[in-house]
Formats: sequence, C-alpha cells, structure tokens
Amino acid sequence: MHQQDSRYPANIAEQIKKGTTTCALTCTDGVVLAADTRASAGFFIADKHVMKIQKVDRHIGMTIAGGVADAQNLVDIMRYNANIYRISNRKLMPIRSAARLCSNILFNQRYYPYFVQLIMAGFSEQEHAQIYNIDLFGSMTTERFISTGSGSPVAYGYLESEFRENTKVEEAYKIALRAIAAAIRRNAGTGDSINVVIIDKNGYRELSREVKDSVGVVF
Repeated sequence: MHQQDSRYPANIAEQIKKGTTTCALTCTDGVVLAADTRASAGFFIADKHVMKIQKVDRHIGMTIAGGVADAQNLVDIMRYNANIYRISNRKLMPIRSAARLCSNILFNQRYYPYFVQLIMAGFSEQEHAQIYNIDLFGSMTTERFISTGSGSPVAYGYLESEFRENTKVEEAYKIALRAIAAAIRRNAGTGDSINVVIIDKNGYRELSREVKDSVGVVF
C-alpha cells in the first residue's frame, strides 16, 4: 500500500502495482485471505504493521492495495451498507451483492478514481465460498484464487502449482502464507510480516502469530 499524494499520478493503473501483495483462495469449507504488512511511500517504508485485510461483516472480508485513504474510505462504505442491509432485511448481505456494490461505487467514480485494488471474499452456507477481484474502475472478475499487488506474479507462481480444487481452509491458509512469503523474498514493495484471515461457518477470524509460526514459513 502507498501513503497517498494529494495529486494523482498520470498513470494510476501502473502506480497501483508498485507495492503490496495480497491473495485470496476459495475452499470447500470457506475462504482464506492473506496479505503482507508493509506500507510504502515511493522508496520509503512508511509503516511496517498495516492491516490490509478488513472485516466487512461476519461473513465477508476484503483485502486492500493502493492508496491508504481511499481504501479506508471504501471499507467504511462497505461496512455501513452491510450493516444497513442486515438491520433492514434481518439477514446477511449476499456476497455477490457486496462485490457488485463495491464495483458500482468504483465505476461511478471512474473519472476521479479511487486509488485501489481490492479482493472481496466471503462464505455462507447458502452461497458457499466466493472471491472477487475489483479494480479501480469497477471491473469485477472471479476465480478460484486471486492475487493483487506488485508481488502478485510471484504469488501466482506458487498458487498455480500448489492450489487444488478440493482444498480445505486448514490447508489453504498454509498455501496463502507461503505464497505471500515468496513475494516478500522477491518483491521490494512487499514485506515485514503476513496477516491471514479465515472466513468459514464459524465466521471471520484472524490467525494468531503462534498458528502462523507453526507453519514454519521463512522470509
């Protein structure tokens, strides 16, 4: 992620790729999200402990890459709308509806775009595991696994070789950890530490340091 300048660069799409690695994986029993914790300002490391995975509701989370202020604003908008939907309808907002809402917000702002690249992910008994890649102009795609940010080519290389169709969250979080660790070793904009979140039938939970350390990942 980047600490943001008040003036947008001429080529926003290229600037957005210059820091951060995030990923999300679909599993038979949930979704896994992982991200590094480095925030950069050009060649300067502005913060080593940024949480780039944010809770939207008990069944939905999102990873954020790009400008800090824009990303935080979008997270607040999504939380507000998810809460209003739950209170008004007495049920959780559908995962695809949340992703489409975020896509529409970004599309409506396309002439003055949010400086972000997002992954929206969620799990419910009715909809199962879903992940959506949403860019700053509102384009939305879905895959079995997704990675964003400057280290994503490295992360994709690991995910392509290790991910399997019937993977469960207890195995997938290890794959996600190793994919981000590989990006940290090879990408200057990615670094410091790794956060991992699981969303399954038990809701949204962040993995503890002890659980992550038990995987034995070195970076």
